Amino acid sequence: MFKFKSLSLLLAGSVVLAGCGGGASSSRDQMRAVGSSTVYPFAKAVSESLAKTNPGIKAAIIESTGTGAGMKLFCAGVGVAHPDIVNASRRMKASEYEDCAKAGVKDIIEIQVGLDGIAFAEAQNGPDMKLTPVDVYKALAANPFGKPQTAKLWSDVNPSLPKIPIAVYGPPSTSGTRDGLAELILTKGCDTDPAMKALKDSNKDEHKKICTGVRDDGAYVDQGENDNLIVQKLASNPQAIGVFGFSFLEENMDKLKGVPMNGVAPSYQTISDFSYPGARPLYIYVKQAHLASIKGLKEFAVEFSKSWGPEGSLKKLGMVIAPDDVRAKNAAIAESMTLLDPTNLK
Repeated sequence: MFKFKSLSLLLAGSVVLAGCGGGASSSRDQMRAVGSSTVYPFAKAVSESLAKTNPGIKAAIIESTGTGAGMKLFCAGVGVAHPDIVNASRRMKASEYEDCAKAGVKDIIEIQVGLDGIAFAEAQNGPDMKLTPVDVYKALAANPFGKPQTAKLWSDVNPSLPKIPIAVYGPPSTSGTRDGLAELILTKGCDTDPAMKALKDSNKDEHKKICTGVRDDGAYVDQGENDNLIVQKLASNPQAIGVFGFSFLEENMDKLKGVPMNGVAPSYQTISDFSYPGARPLYIYVKQAHLASIKGLKEFAVEFSKSWGPEGSLKKLGMVIAPDDVRAKNAAIAESMTLLDPTNLK
């Protein structure tokens, strides 16, 4: 599904953009983007659409690195050795913005491009699992509620679940989908325990470690940024569970079925109304310092806004459409290239 471009492409070229501010004295003729594997197909489609309607703008080089790794590349500096855009399946963290600023990337445009969900899925001939965030947390946490992890079977987690081995294939630690899993599912399961909820106020770092640390004994298997590998694993092991973006589940409904969470199955409707626990926004971030020199950057952002509506092309690719007011606000940001206010980041 995803085509991986060599990181060396990001280091190509010897021309350097001038300064860390708004101006630049030289340019290259092709945009470069890194980041989320979930946003990748949407960004690729927008880039190709832009290139078709604007012959003077080349389709972007887009690399699927995962959100976290993409942020590191994006925040490393200003110039042709660094990407112009980072695609993200979660919002930029305050710590990432600080890293950007330290490297001279001080002016950033944030655009929410749509919605997606952290989908749990199984093979069509799977065991018909029905999970809750507490079940998932107890099954996947390295130290559930601060205690040693002893669960081997799903029935060890919850007696109503099947007596089958816990086997979950999911995203790596560099992925925004993994961050979404931690925030939207694992932490919610963890915080059902009053002691854990209290720990969040008394020791934030320890709370994060206990609530988001994932076991490494083989029950959870990191499958990298290529979600097709998870589909293959589920086909060979129908008792396993896969975790990835909803758009990928929707694309593979002939092979997979969604696993309900709190009794709510992942679907277009349940993600758009946020009744499904794993619903999340998707973003792109653009460097203001590259706008004057990298042809097509603003046009790329505006093309996104033309494509993300109810009748737009991205819905056909599986993107869940954001509410009207969110789309209007972000279309205005894309048109004016309004800078991100970092005080709202966490």
